[in-house]
Amino acid sequence: MNRQESLNHIRDYNDYWDILIIGGGATGLGCAVDSANRGYKTLLLDMADFAKGTSSRSTKLVHGGVRYLQQGDVSLVIEALHERGLLIQNAPHLVSHQSFIVPSYEWWNGPFYGIGMKVYDALAGKLGIKKSKTLSKEEVLEKISTLEPEGLRGGVIYYDGQFDDSRLAINLAQTAADLGATPVNYMKVNELIKGDSGFIDGVVARDHIYGEEFTIKARAVVNATGIFSDSILKMDDQKHENIIQCAQGIHLVLDKEFLPGDAAIMVPHTDDGRVLFAVPWHGKALVGTTDTPIDKPALEPIALDEEIYFILKHAKEYLTKDPTRKDVKSVFAGLRPLVKPPESKSTSEISRSHHIQISESGLVTIAGGKWTTYRKMAEDTIDRAAMVAGVEFKKTKTKNQRIHGWLKNVDKKDPLSVYGSDRVAIEKIMEENDSMKEKLHPGLPYIKAEIVWAIRN
Repeated sequence: MNRQESLNHIRDYNDYWDILIIGGGATGLGCAVDSANRGYKTLLLDMADFAKGTSSRSTKLVHGGVRYLQQGDVSLVIEALHERGLLIQNAPHLVSHQSFIVPSYEWWNGPFYGIGMKVYDALAGKLGIKKSKTLSKEEVLEKISTLEPEGLRGGVIYYDGQFDDSRLAINLAQTAADLGATPVNYMKVNELIKGDSGFIDGVVARDHIYGEEFTIKARAVVNATGIFSDSILKMDDQKHENIIQCAQGIHLVLDKEFLPGDAAIMVPHTDDGRVLFAVPWHGKALVGTTDTPIDKPALEPIALDEEIYFILKHAKEYLTKDPTRKDVKSVFAGLRPLVKPPESKSTSEISRSHHIQISESGLVTIAGGKWTTYRKMAEDTIDRAAMVAGVEFKKTKTKNQRIHGWLKNVDKKDPLSVYGSDRVAIEKIMEENDSMKEKLHPGLPYIKAEIVWAIRN
């Protein structure tokens, strides 16, 4: 995947692209993979880095969504659990099994969550991981020694998936390119071109790096810009009413001493109705998240003081050592692109199901959803986009599409494991030059060879 070659291809290609996708997050990249998988001439444009926004700021979980089960959204849970299984199958170098402990401090917690997790297991069907089971107080503390022992009655252990969101995004871009698509970052769409009939005929985009402007023809344009969906919809129709409600979720990074084992903690109900996770991540503990309504989308959202306090407050209730603001190593915030419901609801109550709409101009907009279901979202979107484009309809084969770097049985503790099969190329760089084995920083696992490989690819 070479950006300069992609730009040259856009310059040299004067015909219509079958599918042009705006947005290079999880949804847009998934659409590019799906479209190219079907054999359509596919172009993806993103105004910044791939997965610069929401898609790189997740809890790093591939999960069915225990909270959605509590809300009664069974169809979403079934879909997400199915997609979780496919992702484990298609990107084993990036997705691993993660155990979660639901601690019980009330007499009814154990039976209630025990039954709930059995339902969760059953809904996963053949693509399930390991079965959940109830644990005694001693078994819970053996797995998570930092849990507050006072009042602890036991708990439930269940299993979900954990993944590297940023690396998966890059691998999806590479997969799309491997299949013949042309993904280009730092290329902002500034105008939708319309023919005499009012139907969208292409876009005008500007390369942020070189300043060159491109007029690009397309049979169908997909708006997969997440929190910025409304800006593209208004580019199409100035009278458009917003469909996106942004909800901010933040995460705190704490030292591993707060979560020293391999198991994660899942608190099933916080003050605002969300679940709270504490998850092992790269030798640290990742704790989150929040659900704060935000009026305007931003590429670099900022965590609010009250959100940080909220997470610390709930963490203190469950951990023997109370984390303070001084213990926070870093904070990151992301905005969820929730689809506004007809009736007023809190953001935590809004469904995470995806929504596809086709404007009178033919603009195909995909909004909502979550990382875990990106593949199904893309399939549904390209089904519709192919109809708009008037191209021959072809069924997707992404259920069995191996993601770039596919490699089984990798050692997840090895920093180079996220490269999967590309690891061989990085090792070759090290073999050619011993200095490429040097770390970029003594406190970080990254080596010089990774930088060279990234520049070349």
